[in-house]
Amino acid sequence: MKQTYAIRVKNLSKMYKLYDKPMDRLKESLGLTRKKKYKEHYALRDINIDIKQGETVGIIGTNGSGKSTILKIITGVLNPTAGEVEVDGRISALLELGAGFNMEYNGLENVYLNGTMCGFSKEEIDGRLQAILDFADIGDYVYQPVKTYSSGMFVRLAFAVAINIDPEILIVDEALSVGDVFFQAKCYHKFEEFKKQGKTILFVSHDLSSVSKYCDRVILLNKGEKLAEGSPKEMIDIYKQVLVGQYEIPDEKDEVNLLNDEELHAHAKGAAGGGNANGKGAGGRRSDAQDDRTLEYGTKQAMITECFVTDDKGVKTTAVIKGSEFSVHMFVEFYEDLPAPIFACSIKNPLGVEITGTNTMVEKAFLEPVTAGTGKEIVFTQKMSLQGGEYLISLGLTGYEGDQFKVYHRLYDVQNITVISDKNTVGYYDMDSKVTVKDV
Repeated sequence: MKQTYAIRVKNLSKMYKLYDKPMDRLKESLGLTRKKKYKEHYALRDINIDIKQGETVGIIGTNGSGKSTILKIITGVLNPTAGEVEVDGRISALLELGAGFNMEYNGLENVYLNGTMCGFSKEEIDGRLQAILDFADIGDYVYQPVKTYSSGMFVRLAFAVAINIDPEILIVDEALSVGDVFFQAKCYHKFEEFKKQGKTILFVSHDLSSVSKYCDRVILLNKGEKLAEGSPKEMIDIYKQVLVGQYEIPDEKDEVNLLNDEELHAHAKGAAGGGNANGKGAGGRRSDAQDDRTLEYGTKQAMITECFVTDDKGVKTTAVIKGSEFSVHMFVEFYEDLPAPIFACSIKNPLGVEITGTNTMVEKAFLEPVTAGTGKEIVFTQKMSLQGGEYLISLGLTGYEGDQFKVYHRLYDVQNITVISDKNTVGYYDMDSKVTVKDV
């Protein structure tokens, strides 16, 4: 069966000319100098992306990685310096919400203005008008000039217009966090509707939980280049390494393009490197559940050498009964003096969504310096309130040296844990509700 693509990006580059002085730009434009007066800055360099019809693909990366630039080129707002983009389907883009609004027009007039810009006739906009107004829910303000709107009302109307024109391809750039909590819930519900309808979605966000929940595949950009591509969980783990400077950037043209989790884990482990500053490896005691797929990285000035879970009787286990108390144990060895290490523990579901977590700084449990050659056992004890199912535990050893945040050692998905339950309620947590029913 022939594969159908909604978006194909081939060898795409976007270069900007950076001038030291405005006069240099003028001289070059008038042909008054033969000497190059600018520096070349590549916002994107040789990007290749294929997005199949019906896929939901996320793009993540640090600020300045080129995320918004590539969306603007795909939607035609910017022209590329090199390469080409093929789009098969009508696009609705949630980029800079309200960018096409006329501030002197009222809300209703702007609905028709934006609809016309998207290629709709007046009759087609008439048919969608009530849905747009219901979604925006700004009442009679729709008859007032948009320059009088609050920022919340402005983005509500802009989002409502963009989301209700029945696109085949939806492109979203940090636009699902607009408005109050009720409007956000409405936006995400619409987003889920689009997924169920098999529409193609390209999604850029710093909200990693949303990326993990909604995306089938994730592309990681870094400094204008495609660094990696794969499952949401694995790309988010690599992105967190990039954020703290603990990921070894591959050689040019040697991007990671692995959808196999085991291969991707192996690559990430290789990039993180083994051993620490004193030549000590990650050997010694290990979690019973830890295997070669555990993702680890850090400076290795101190290391997590062992971890395990115990039940309410102090017995090692990987199964905990809901409602009972359990403890996560982590053992740490220090190879250098550290000013004030922070020990962290978090729990994720199999999709990589962080459900809960804490650390010793938040809990004010340990705020002391440590010396080289010593060790600590850290125990996180809590009541198990999660719904029955499978979860993964991640551990962290970080700290601040002056104003600089340092990651000494992190272990992602180092320990699995099964929650045993005979009563599962809605969502991630059981609130342990007490319900009474009375005659009236």
